[in-house]
Amino acid sequence: MDNLLPFKLIPEYRDYVWGGQRLRPGQKTAEAWVVYENDLIAEGALAGQTLAQAMRQHGAALLGDLVFSQSPQRFPLLVKLLDCADWLSVQVHPDDVQAQQLEGKSMTGKTEAWHVIDALPGAELIAGVLPTVSQENLLQAVNEGRVLDVVQRLRVQAGDTVYVPAGTIHALGPGLLIYEIQQASDLTYRIYDWDRPLSNGRVLHVEKARRVVRVDSGTFHHPMPALEDGQRAILAAGVQFRLDLLTLQHQSGLLPSGRRSFQTLTVVEGAVELLCGQQRMCLDRLETAFIPAASAECVVQPMKKSRVLLAAVAMSEEASKTIGG
Repeated sequence: MDNLLPFKLIPEYRDYVWGGQRLRPGQKTAEAWVVYENDLIAEGALAGQTLAQAMRQHGAALLGDLVFSQSPQRFPLLVKLLDCADWLSVQVHPDDVQAQQLEGKSMTGKTEAWHVIDALPGAELIAGVLPTVSQENLLQAVNEGRVLDVVQRLRVQAGDTVYVPAGTIHALGPGLLIYEIQQASDLTYRIYDWDRPLSNGRVLHVEKARRVVRVDSGTFHHPMPALEDGQRAILAAGVQFRLDLLTLQHQSGLLPSGRRSFQTLTVVEGAVELLCGQQRMCLDRLETAFIPAASAECVVQPMKKSRVLLAAVAMSEEASKTIGG
């Protein structure tokens, strides 16, 4: 395996009707795609290449043995930051099998998880349906344009995590700043768009939504775990990805070398220094580092009280043993 060092990526920004101004102050921005196969590498020996180009050049050294064996041609995840100044559409995503049936054999589904970085008082989101709603009730509501009558609204605050498997009806609400990890798919079937004018860019997909939405999708909502300084906890884990939280104030965090999967590290509170061999990288709030699978063991050193999110397809055995909380 090549010995690769961590690096930063240059995010790709997207603007939609619901975006705010917290990601790029003074400039309306809905999403920052902070780990995306077409992001350019900002520094180091791979600077100027896209993540996809580096993946094709370095294979398992960048992705990890497990990830490369499962997805040798395409980077499997997408990590975004979302600034929600208004409601996103009420929507649903297909799973892998449904995506291939509805859109073609090369397509993948979309399971995702949200971590709330910041939330205005009273902020809420939609995730799943009310416990009394049956599959038949749900499909009837979708058909009749009454979907808001059957969805489950959740009040959320900073630190909450919501897991949203494919098939879950969902929408993010105003006042939320969100970290989102998802499969690398952009398949979205809109069911309701808050009576916004329909356009080429914002159409409804009611018939396809009917074929994939379900009441028993497995959504969950967890508050932020209570962690001591230096402790780490799993926020969401499934076949597609795993997301961990690491809390640091005076203690440093150890990131074992992961041969199975790359890792990404995003600072959601405070600021940290990432030490990997002779390399030192400073990361402020909302900044992200990509840690190739072949990187040496890294240390996360807090510069102030900090919380960081660690994402991967699969964590190393050593990382699993460090879980606390």
